[in-house]
Amino acid sequence: MTHLKTALVPRLPKLATPLSLKARAIAALARRDYSRKELHQKLLGFAESELVLSDLLNELEAKKLLSNARFADALVNQRQGKFGLARLVYELEQHGLDPEIIQSQKQQLALTEHTRALAVWTKRFGVRPSTGSEKAKQMRFLASRGFSPEVFRWLEANDFSPVESSSS
Repeated sequence: MTHLKTALVPRLPKLATPLSLKARAIAALARRDYSRKELHQKLLGFAESELVLSDLLNELEAKKLLSNARFADALVNQRQGKFGLARLVYELEQHGLDPEIIQSQKQQLALTEHTRALAVWTKRFGVRPSTGSEKAKQMRFLASRGFSPEVFRWLEANDFSPVESSSS
């Protein structure tokens, strides 16, 4: 049984010739930003040789279609609401980015670390731990998200629990 909406959509004919390496790269970059290392791995199976692929990636970088700095900005922007500095730096390193780009992102993230930790903690817990086991649970949660123990101590030292309103 076909759905009415999908039945009305015209189907594109399949291409007789396979896509060129450059067309594959541009199609991938049109969907989202990639790091150079990630795009290299994605296209490696389609390239005639490493040299051809390297030349293509250099050309894409020269035309500003491929940018490690833009990729780092996009990755951090997408994930900073959930994760701490350590986790985000680790992810940037896994994508093979330049140390200068990682350091720049690290400096930017360090400025908002407490605010981001507070938002993550409030969304998940919102109340101070009353027992040692609850405290350990909250610490483990923040640590698993890449926040440092110092950030948890900062949260603990400040009272961010929601204030209960009294009815008058």
